[in-house]
Amino acid sequence: MAKDNKTAITPTRTEDYPEWYQQVVRAAELAENSPVRGCMVIKPWGYALWENIRNVLDRMFKETGHVNAYFPLFIPLSFLQKEATHVEGFAKECAVVTHHRLEMGPEGKLIPTGELEEPLVVRPTSETIIGAMFAKWVQSHRDLPILINQWANVVRWEMRTRLFLRTAEFLWQEGHTAHETREEAWEETLKMLEVYRRFAEDYMAMPVITGEKTAHERFPGADNTFSIEAMMQDRKALQSGTSHFLGQNFAKASEIQFQSRAGNLEHAWTTSWGVSTRLIGGMIMTHADDDGMIMPPRLAPSHVVILPIIRKEEDAAKILPYCEALATRLRAQTYDGRPIEVVVDKRDINAGEKGWQWIKRGIPVRAEVGPRDLEQNAVFVGRRDRGAREKTSQPQDAFVAGIAGLLEEIQKGLYQRALAFRDANTRVITDPAEFRAFFTPQNADKPEIHGGFAHSPWCGSSACEQKMNDDLAVTVRCIPLDQKGQTGGTCVVCGEAARHQVVFAKAY
Repeated sequence: MAKDNKTAITPTRTEDYPEWYQQVVRAAELAENSPVRGCMVIKPWGYALWENIRNVLDRMFKETGHVNAYFPLFIPLSFLQKEATHVEGFAKECAVVTHHRLEMGPEGKLIPTGELEEPLVVRPTSETIIGAMFAKWVQSHRDLPILINQWANVVRWEMRTRLFLRTAEFLWQEGHTAHETREEAWEETLKMLEVYRRFAEDYMAMPVITGEKTAHERFPGADNTFSIEAMMQDRKALQSGTSHFLGQNFAKASEIQFQSRAGNLEHAWTTSWGVSTRLIGGMIMTHADDDGMIMPPRLAPSHVVILPIIRKEEDAAKILPYCEALATRLRAQTYDGRPIEVVVDKRDINAGEKGWQWIKRGIPVRAEVGPRDLEQNAVFVGRRDRGAREKTSQPQDAFVAGIAGLLEEIQKGLYQRALAFRDANTRVITDPAEFRAFFTPQNADKPEIHGGFAHSPWCGSSACEQKMNDDLAVTVRCIPLDQKGQTGGTCVVCGEAARHQVVFAKAY
């Protein structure tokens, strides 16, 4: 419990940012490590947040014409081998099933037996298996477009893991579409990138930059990869969603062919796009503070917690009914298309401890009700976007009538705060010496403390890109779609003529 000038989370962001992040996840009861190395257990409060993310995105996908389906968790090894670049890009991350049975061994230990004729890869991504099905479903141009989304889990065998940001197994959605023409597939790729941008900014309150990845950062097997990039509070970038224009590469590998309007046999044009539970990590590192999580109201599992302040047993008979009646009135209100979600915390524990638990969990609004509030038909209101002790008394009627507006004020304020932080730590840099100074850690013990985002000219050379990575652990995050009128100049790395203005940053 925080008191005096102490914080609820230790260490603080400035003391040890990576450990601060882990402690926020723990204190907010979002997730914890599982007995399986590299995997996580998403706890109810964290999963409710993921459900809200899923529900909003699912609606946005369906509004753009997509439908949900489900495909197998296991992918035959031969399917991955059909697209050489693809299998090369994922080979080191794959978990492979080679046996289908367990038997008791001579020492009483279970041993795998029944070797499979062909190894099965546990789904790292589904382009190949979905491509095989599209090949069956597509015969004519009349069968196109196919607009499919899948909500699923995937496995990528990561060695260095961190809850939500990088785990061996994680939850995600993956969209897969097939089109008659290149133009349709290209339009789809950018349309879904815009869906991700709108979701990140309008719901997560997380400002992002949309742009194209370099050839080095491109999805294996894609012609073009686009991403949304966000700045975290340690000024590193987080790639928060990707949309891939796959051209005809996977269609040729999977033989997705159709009879064209002219009667010719042609290969389809395909796309894929996805976001994952990594978004929760992004939300934490965008909004959380040294007292714990801060939930954007549009995605928060609950909007309001009502905290009965009962110091004498005889107070309970009056305060609890008052709290329940208040909850009923609040639930009759709506915010962003859903009823106000209210928790009445009647647990028999210290009122101060209860309040701090909800602060750490990041619930947007806390409403305390004690004997004095009862007498005045009022509530004592705290907002999570403000200091823990900054609370005001409000008449109950005014609180109920204004709850939707209050939540929207918090939502917009969180976005503006994050945007101001990003802008304050973003610079246009054209001088090589200034560029290196910008990304050089101020403290050798804290490599995360550096400049932020640099908008700089780049020649397009992979050698320059690699040099910045080797020297400063800096990468080209994206080539922004909006170049802001910046053209020409010389590469900030090598001094040759620049081809692009790009965003350089250290990244997760």
